[in-house]
Amino acid sequence: MGTGHVQFPDGAEADAIGRGMVPPPLPPDDPEAWYAADVQAQYGVHPGVVVTIAREGGGFRYEVREPALTDADRAALETITEYFADANLERPYTREGAIETMEAGFDPKHERVIDRLIDCTPATRRRLTYHALASLACLGELTPYALDDRIQVADAGEDGIVVHTDDYAPAVTSLPADPAFLDRFTSERLDRYTVAFHEFEIPVVRYRQHLLGEDPFSTKYAVREPDLLPGDEELIAECKERIWETTVDGVIDDETTFVRERAEALLARRLRRRNTRAWLDALTYRVRAALAEYDLAVPPVSRRYADDRLSDLVYYVLRDYVGYGQLTIPIRDPHLEDIEANRVGERIKVIPREIDSTAERMPTNLTFDDEQRFVNVVTQLAASDGTELNASTPSAKVNLSPPGVGETIRCAVALPTISEDGPHISIRKQSADVLTPVDLVRTDSIPTELVALLWLCYEHHGIVLFSGPTGVGKTTLMNAHMPFIPFEDRPISIDEGSREVRLPHETGVSLTTREHESDHKQVTMADLMTECNYLNPDVEVIAEINTGESFDTFAESINTGHGLIGTTHASDIETLVNRIVEQGLPPYLLREIDLVVFPRRVDGERYVGEVVELLGEQEHRQLADDRHAGVIEKRGTAVYWHRIAWRTEDGGFAFADDVRGSNEYVVDAATGGTGVDDTASSGTDVGSVHTLTRIADMTDRPLDAVEAEFERKHRYVQHMVREGIDDFDALFDLLADLQTNEAATVERLNRQAGEKED
Repeated sequence: MGTGHVQFPDGAEADAIGRGMVPPPLPPDDPEAWYAADVQAQYGVHPGVVVTIAREGGGFRYEVREPALTDADRAALETITEYFADANLERPYTREGAIETMEAGFDPKHERVIDRLIDCTPATRRRLTYHALASLACLGELTPYALDDRIQVADAGEDGIVVHTDDYAPAVTSLPADPAFLDRFTSERLDRYTVAFHEFEIPVVRYRQHLLGEDPFSTKYAVREPDLLPGDEELIAECKERIWETTVDGVIDDETTFVRERAEALLARRLRRRNTRAWLDALTYRVRAALAEYDLAVPPVSRRYADDRLSDLVYYVLRDYVGYGQLTIPIRDPHLEDIEANRVGERIKVIPREIDSTAERMPTNLTFDDEQRFVNVVTQLAASDGTELNASTPSAKVNLSPPGVGETIRCAVALPTISEDGPHISIRKQSADVLTPVDLVRTDSIPTELVALLWLCYEHHGIVLFSGPTGVGKTTLMNAHMPFIPFEDRPISIDEGSREVRLPHETGVSLTTREHESDHKQVTMADLMTECNYLNPDVEVIAEINTGESFDTFAESINTGHGLIGTTHASDIETLVNRIVEQGLPPYLLREIDLVVFPRRVDGERYVGEVVELLGEQEHRQLADDRHAGVIEKRGTAVYWHRIAWRTEDGGFAFADDVRGSNEYVVDAATGGTGVDDTASSGTDVGSVHTLTRIADMTDRPLDAVEAEFERKHRYVQHMVREGIDDFDALFDLLADLQTNEAATVERLNRQAGEKED
């Protein structure tokens, strides 16, 4: 049998609890009894914190009972909160953070301060610690609600906050309509890590809110930059102005060191000379700290003169001068793929690189509140790539590799001249860690059969396009298969997008049309095409075929007979054909394209949606089944196509005419290659893929030989997946060894496999 609630005089209840008194039980018909009929649940969420859910009308009422305080306790709590008012204790963004904060308690240095501020019993100290933590370091009056992991969603309305728990909803609370930290108390942490910026490690939190009626974005990204005290922004602005006016003799070898040293000197001097009050405060701080060493005074806790304050201010100076302002940490965060700043006063948005079906785009806690600062970052990004923005050139597309980032970033920047609400920036970051086919197979983005087919096309100088909207992974797919270009071939990448192409070959060259002047003459695609022909390429790579010049180069490259690999923007074959023809290319050139791979992105997941080969009329007539084939009439010319692979509704891959590779493979050193297990049926009918017929014609071999090569390559791909060969350079080295001496390489693979088994 439980106990009910006993009415005590004000403050007497806490004293009774502290003395161990237990209130007497109440009769069952007493409405104040906890076992009353309308009470549905009662449980503890933290020591001394109890939640009661009772039926009220057609819904429920959610009530919280926190540790009670006497008048003396409230006076002691006020003493603590006043003393720590300037301490700037970091508050959590999520429910997990709130729980960790309340479980961890104050830091030992703060605990020692509290020991000297108050003298009380252990029970009173526990109650005071809870309330002080909730008020100073946690979420205030929302703290007990954040501690209840049974709350799934909260709904903010005009009459107050309504919560939905696992078993009861809606439940009305006694909270006001807009309490402080409302956006944090139901947030769920998704990830937490730090991002390096020179010698600083800046914390980053990704979290999901479960709060209705407040923000259309549920998943958010927060950068925990150092806190600033009143007057700090003026100090930083003055410091930056003084550094800008510094006279420099000679060339600055290390910009970061130069800015850091001068910022530290200027800020340290400025902090010492603020004003008479600052000198008095500083003296008081030092005297109190000295006396505290001998237990003669309470130690100071204000961050105004803490040792790390100078470091915090220097961070902001470096961020704005060496970094890219508010974009500094997102640009350096390897977990992000896209960064968008659309207008002044609006939250900067980011898109994560990892697969996360719940977060296509996330707002951050970063904004550009001042247009001039926004313009400074825009012009700085453009200038880093040699482009000067002005009234005649208000926008630009630039590619950068900032020091310390390790990634190539592609930016579209614009001044307010062409943007209604101020400047804007859009950044796409190319991953520094290039994926391999093994990585793509593991994530079910591509089947092993398609990897083998692309291997054939890359190796034998076929024409392959990766086509789709921005952000679906075209360049990722293209780069992942670059090791399949033979090591002695010469790949040449052309156009601005060439900086996104990863060529592991010593023979490779990248040519770019980056806007710069050479003898007052701008480098054009025609210039690059002429240069490329002199370099005698085996394979040409044209990333981002999306301008008239790049389409012209694409057409000329087809006519040269070189291998050709590229990316373009079209979501399906009909759109691709229409776009190419609209750019002025003759439709018959499309017949020269061997494969078009259409990647897709759905709910954050990237994968190959379908693969199409382009055919001539005779090849189209030879198709036994045209369910996955079609014809497009453009300008009096018929363009025939055949879908050879596509994604099924259950998430798998289907192949036309049952085209699929063997399920089993055996590495056979005795035969000097790989072979299929006699007990396993390959079930392969690769003859229906006309791309193989084209490769046979290009290499003057019978079709059977190319089909056998396809199956052999497919078994190698399966072996790579099985053995986890997912390093870009290691894969290139393995393929080079196979090309040099396949039998010896296979024997080594067998030996290594045997050593692993032993």
